[in-house]
Amino acid sequence: MGLGIPAPQPMRAVDYPAIRRLSQSLGRHAEPELWGSGECQLVIKNLDGQLLGWSRAHWWEPADATAPAGYYLAGIEVAHGCRHQGAGRSLTEARLDWIAQRASSAWCVVNAQNAASLALHRSLGFEEVARAAQLGTVVFSGGSGVLLSKDLVSSRSAAKAQV
Repeated sequence: MGLGIPAPQPMRAVDYPAIRRLSQSLGRHAEPELWGSGECQLVIKNLDGQLLGWSRAHWWEPADATAPAGYYLAGIEVAHGCRHQGAGRSLTEARLDWIAQRASSAWCVVNAQNAASLALHRSLGFEEVARAAQLGTVVFSGGSGVLLSKDLVSSRSAAKAQV
């Protein structure tokens, strides 16, 4: 992987305290103990074992007229000093590979004000489906959320054609 970012690896319970600390340093409150066991849960650590970022993906049934049930990229956090170095892209590509083994499309919900996340997802082939103040159980106070989707079948076909 480029720029010295190690490959993602499966998240383990021993990673939970570092995930909580990283999340708190970003003004958030991740609670990895509450996440489901059937999810894709990944971490990236440096060679010294320090957590650089984490991410997850899972099946979500938002019970929403706009956002359909499906496999969603569910969360990602990257340490401030590691941003724009490829960690987010690596974690997202690994989650997309996991989803591609289970479904023909991937979904995600992004805050419309998060330009970096929107740019990353668009660069990976996601397309905007809708915008709303609430998507499923996610409420966007003071703004809106963007529902994005990526067709994994055509992505696999394009990859095979390049081989």
